[in-house]
Amino acid sequence: MYTFLTGILLLIIGYFTYGKFVEKVFGVNEGRATPAYANQDNVDYLPMNTKKNSLIQLLNIAGVGPIFGPIMGALYGPVAFLWIVFGCIFAGAVHDYLTGMISIRNRGAHLPELAGKFLGNVMKHVVNAFAVLLLILVGTVFVSAPAELLLSLSDGWTTMGLILAAIFVYFIIATLLPVDKIIGRIYPFLGALLLISALGVGGMLLFTGAPIPEVSLSNLHPDNAPIFPLLFLTISCGALSGFHATQTPIISRTTQNEKQGRKIFYGMMIAEGIIAMIWAAAAMSLLNGPVGLNELLANGGPAAIVSEASILMLGAVGGTLAVLGVIVLPITSGDTAFRSARMIIADYIKLPQKKMRSRLWIALPLFAISFVLTNIDFELLWRYFSWANQSTAVIALWVGSMYLFIAKKNYWIAMVPGIFMTMATTTYILNAPIGFGLPMNISYIGAAIATTIVIVLFFSAAKKACANELPLEEEINDKNNIA
Repeated sequence: MYTFLTGILLLIIGYFTYGKFVEKVFGVNEGRATPAYANQDNVDYLPMNTKKNSLIQLLNIAGVGPIFGPIMGALYGPVAFLWIVFGCIFAGAVHDYLTGMISIRNRGAHLPELAGKFLGNVMKHVVNAFAVLLLILVGTVFVSAPAELLLSLSDGWTTMGLILAAIFVYFIIATLLPVDKIIGRIYPFLGALLLISALGVGGMLLFTGAPIPEVSLSNLHPDNAPIFPLLFLTISCGALSGFHATQTPIISRTTQNEKQGRKIFYGMMIAEGIIAMIWAAAAMSLLNGPVGLNELLANGGPAAIVSEASILMLGAVGGTLAVLGVIVLPITSGDTAFRSARMIIADYIKLPQKKMRSRLWIALPLFAISFVLTNIDFELLWRYFSWANQSTAVIALWVGSMYLFIAKKNYWIAMVPGIFMTMATTTYILNAPIGFGLPMNISYIGAAIATTIVIVLFFSAAKKACANELPLEEEINDKNNIA
């Protein structure tokens, strides 16, 4: 278990070392009023304490991604551990922290607005459409996945249609009500269930001495699918996820002080990385290696792995509780996915959300589209989700790079993972059947050219932004400053 335990230890050390370094590079201002106070409307903007914000952030970002993704990534073998650990510390947590903090400095703005400000007006429209598409896909994936798990526990007393309807009813309520009415009240309890289930599975791995494989750079995938770029899109949540860029602004609007940002944004990504490590280890150790894992995935999908591993490790009662903890994840990310989509569209068309009627006008069409998409094969949805997800992460990393460049700070902390993931996502869409279907060698060349062009365009735009003295943050009245 040396690789597994060392990986978890590195994640914790990363929070206290690299996390502090990133915080120092950004430079927090404890005396500046956050949007929770400066723009308080008691619907989306309102102050909540650090503990509550942290748990909500964890549940917002940790959908089925840090479980289903690592389970499918386990097909590659222990090389998946390396991406989870180093991706989380140097890419995912940096991505989440910068997105959250830049949003705080800009009135709690969502990614499309930030992209428009820092990458140009055209990008605002592109990212807006992209983000809404991603969120609808996320919401749909996070309806289908828990519905399948609940159906597996129901022992035939209900139907998939009824479960889907019940989840959608909850989503509608959580999307429309003020953030502190449903989300702020029940998430701390759901967060406890999530952590107990993850720690239960992780604890039993240790207690039973499960044979978790040690580090290897070998590709153990039964179908010999290439590690680059597929591993870096298969395991998104738990390492790096653009979905988080759509969620952090929800909490940037409820954060009391900038100093709390490292714990809320960077820290909760580290927590998600630990959850991903546990489920990747469980998949690798319990199911007869990649071949057995591949067979079970083909027959029942990731949900079957969750059920099998939970009951195998914790017994019938404990396993059921663990599965319930996993069910919590997609439901508590699906509701905020739709909430975030509502907020992004409202910001884009400048429609205030104080009145329930205004919220309904935007939310109901989103749910209608998502309900139709639940009829599409989950595996196909996941592929589109994975690419859209990581492409959104790329955009958020370039926004962070631009912010730090203009601020004359160390922009490489965002730019290096941004370059890497630009290459990975471009290679994927050029090669994948859902994309252009080009041969892999052609895809590598095309992605390298595209990435080089993006880098050149970035430096050109960054120098122009500096010359024009683009403001980094929204001005607030002095009366809104806090001590």
